[in-house]
Amino acid sequence: MIEKAKEMEKIPEGWKRVKFGEVIIENKKSPFKVEDADNEGYYPFFTSGDSVLSHSKFLVDGENIFMSTGGTAYVNFYCGKASYSADTYSFKSKINSRLLYYSIYRKLNYITFRFFIGSGLEHLQKPDFKNKFEIIFPKENDEQRKIAEILETVDNAIEKSDRLIEKYKRIKQGLMQDLLTKGIDENGQIRNELTHKFKDSPLGRIPEEWEVKRLGEVGSIIMGQSPPSLLINQEGKGIPFLQGNAEFGVKFPKPIYYIEQPLKVAPPNSILISVRAPVGDLNLNCKYYYCIGRGLACLKPYDESLTFIWHTLSFYISKLNLLSQGSTFEAIGKKELEYFSIPFPPLHEQQRIASILSQIDETIEKETAYKEKLMKLKSGLMEDLLTGKVRVNKLINEESEANELIKYSVNEEIHSSKEI
Repeated sequence: MIEKAKEMEKIPEGWKRVKFGEVIIENKKSPFKVEDADNEGYYPFFTSGDSVLSHSKFLVDGENIFMSTGGTAYVNFYCGKASYSADTYSFKSKINSRLLYYSIYRKLNYITFRFFIGSGLEHLQKPDFKNKFEIIFPKENDEQRKIAEILETVDNAIEKSDRLIEKYKRIKQGLMQDLLTKGIDENGQIRNELTHKFKDSPLGRIPEEWEVKRLGEVGSIIMGQSPPSLLINQEGKGIPFLQGNAEFGVKFPKPIYYIEQPLKVAPPNSILISVRAPVGDLNLNCKYYYCIGRGLACLKPYDESLTFIWHTLSFYISKLNLLSQGSTFEAIGKKELEYFSIPFPPLHEQQRIASILSQIDETIEKETAYKEKLMKLKSGLMEDLLTGKVRVNKLINEESEANELIKYSVNEEIHSSKEI
């Protein structure tokens, strides 16, 4: 109802409201199924979801829009030769293509709620969508172009941030492979078996100075226990309560519940481990006391580096998952955790390794925070520009000033990001 009310608001002067079907030219239905995707194909292959695969044949060229038709609404824009699956709705636009793309993107939740219907997997009802979904846009092509240009600039910044995050993650994975299996010597060099002594271990070849230890040897393990639900509150009374990994953040917990009478408590400077499906998710607890439910366990190291163990457990996560797969309900108990083994260098080397990996973590966190700011900026700009609340028509004839406006918000976000 809220979205419907928004649609019927008075449109700005110089704008018009039309039915979706009036501004599109449908492309032919694709003969290709999703499983026809060719990972070595040259052309992007759009499917009914957010995954973009590849195909050796193209079906369309130029500016096209691709929408999912099953499950939930999703939309992609692409300029160039492309292909798409039979369950993807593809069309060209009679107005500025990017403007139409952003107009659809802005209302994806509404489109899913209003036009995806059916038992089981819901599907897009195309006739209803074409005849009842309405969009508003400026009549002048230059104003359409300028709105699309501003939003595209922010999108480009988001894509660049995505690429950087993935690049840093690949760098981190490579560093973990070297640092957590070979380590670094007193000269700061990665060890190798040609110049350093290695030995056999239950985990494979490791540096001679290292040891393999069980988690039960290096710290105390506390298994969670869920308190009665009547004792849990959201008013901040007592200490934070974590039922399972649902309250996990990227690195640190984000509690939403509290309890005054905790049963099992994870102390500060400990590692939180998900012990029920999905097994192996990790969070660091550096400062607080948390009540932990039965979905979690806590490892409190005695003398070893907390962050080193955190990074090492992250690296060996697949082995931790394997321990849970023998049971009907994927879970691990205290005994499995206590006997889980990982390699340990001397403490001073642990600290150096943890410092290096924490630096790349910090870089990833900063870039992720920057991307989140850009996403909020994009959302705000779409709300302002695609409704006409903020007009760009005064800048159309002042191209240099317009270009400054396009870049302004993104540059502000870049500046803020560097100060994080």
